[in-house]
Amino acid sequence: MFRMLKLLPAILLMSIISPAVDLPSKKTLGLAAVKTMVAGAEAEAAKRNVDVTICIVDESGNLLFLQKGDRATVSTIQFAQKKARHAAFFRHPSKDAEDNVKKGSIAAMAYPDYFPNQGGLPILLDGQILGGISASGAKSEVDEAIAQAGLDALFKQ
Repeated sequence: MFRMLKLLPAILLMSIISPAVDLPSKKTLGLAAVKTMVAGAEAEAAKRNVDVTICIVDESGNLLFLQKGDRATVSTIQFAQKKARHAAFFRHPSKDAEDNVKKGSIAAMAYPDYFPNQGGLPILLDGQILGGISASGAKSEVDEAIAQAGLDALFKQ
């Protein structure tokens, strides 16, 4: 107990002193950003009259949002997550993986979370990866357009 009391002033002092080095600041996807992207993606899906599963993950591939459209097949739940994780982990659209496999680069299939199917896009801000967004359930190019609409809503493009 006495030892804890001796440490208390040091702990309090450390909380008000700035660090000796500049620590990087990390941007993250908050709830408002996720809701904005979802609204943009949902609007695009409605405009195209398709039911898709929409997925958003953080930079580590952790699920932030997942919504299956009423008429989307159950398999789209897994596909959407895989597309979004690929985009987040590799910092490139999942279509790039599809193109690599079509060119014969099948060794890449051994990479963890590599998913060669169009529809997942990285969420990048100032060169920093924030996560990935995807759609699954329509034609691949439509899935990507829906994910792009979510990004556009976030970045007001």
